[in-house]
Amino acid sequence: MNAVEPPGPPVGPPDASLSPRYAGIATFARLPRLDDVPRADIAVVGVPFDSGVSYRPGARFGPAHIREASRLLRPYNPAQDVEPFAAQQIADAGDISANPFNLDEAVAQIQAAAEELTADGTRLLTLGGDHTIALPLLRAVAKRHGPVAVLHFDAHLDTWDTYFGAPVTHGTPFRRASEEGLIDLTAGLHVGTRGPLYSRQDLRDDERLGFAVISSPEMETEGLPRAIERMLARLGDRPVYLSIDIDVLDPAHAPGTGTPEAGGMTSRELLAMIRALRGTNLVGADVVEVAPAYDHAQLTAVAAAHTAYEILSAMTPDHLPRRTTGPATAPGEVPETDPGADPANAPGTDPANDLKNDPTNDRGMR
Repeated sequence: MNAVEPPGPPVGPPDASLSPRYAGIATFARLPRLDDVPRADIAVVGVPFDSGVSYRPGARFGPAHIREASRLLRPYNPAQDVEPFAAQQIADAGDISANPFNLDEAVAQIQAAAEELTADGTRLLTLGGDHTIALPLLRAVAKRHGPVAVLHFDAHLDTWDTYFGAPVTHGTPFRRASEEGLIDLTAGLHVGTRGPLYSRQDLRDDERLGFAVISSPEMETEGLPRAIERMLARLGDRPVYLSIDIDVLDPAHAPGTGTPEAGGMTSRELLAMIRALRGTNLVGADVVEVAPAYDHAQLTAVAAAHTAYEILSAMTPDHLPRRTTGPATAPGEVPETDPGADPANAPGTDPANDLKNDPTNDRGMR
């Protein structure tokens, strides 16, 4: 019997100093396509579908818009001190085709495709598309992991019952998911909600369905560190499904979306909260509701691309090595430094400084 060769190192994006970012096929972050690698630890997949929207359409063009803006992403993430594309194989799986004229059939197609893509243990980061797609994605995740903690960043609750008698829309996915037993009722959490509701009953129903809330006004009064503390306490060590509606951001940061609400999070706040998820058990994620027709200068697409990048970085297992520029040190051990050196520039003090001072990095911070 022939020995099985160990898998080679992950295939990442091409070197931007040799191949212009604006050239080539627009996969997410210029990563390889799924059919160009033996397997993937994480697959980025698009779902160009928006037949579940209740207001402005156009999110079907979101996946392509996000991919185009992701061309500028770089391999090393200094904020999380990780090289997500080198630590694990990430590939672009293209788009899932969903029937735009039959919502029930589309939901079934999305679920079937998600189950096929994750059959070998691959995790998904899905680019929408409207928020309807979260329901079939959660069905696929729950088949593998059981009820999960749903961490939901959104201006809206998305736990309403029906629209025009339709039970499955972009405003109802988490109500259906809760009713179907896909959500751990002790660990659901909305972050960034704001704006008018239909009645107080919306909040009572939402709590019954298994969700706590960190609203946008609460984030302003309590501060970001407290919001992160509450988020991590709510999730615990459960498997987490992360769902991000880009309208969680204030329209100043993300105008290109279907149901914008004033008074939202900044992109800096959102990215910080995603980074805090490093080390949690992220089993899947989506970034949805990017509608390019309402975008300006790719503001929304850039925010969504960076959001997805931080998710991929947070999904990098903690046991995998991070970038190092000198001898490794044991946990809690202080690395040796030149007594005359500026302590602010000591290796490990600032990952961005480490990268800038790394002699192997001939591209600096461009």
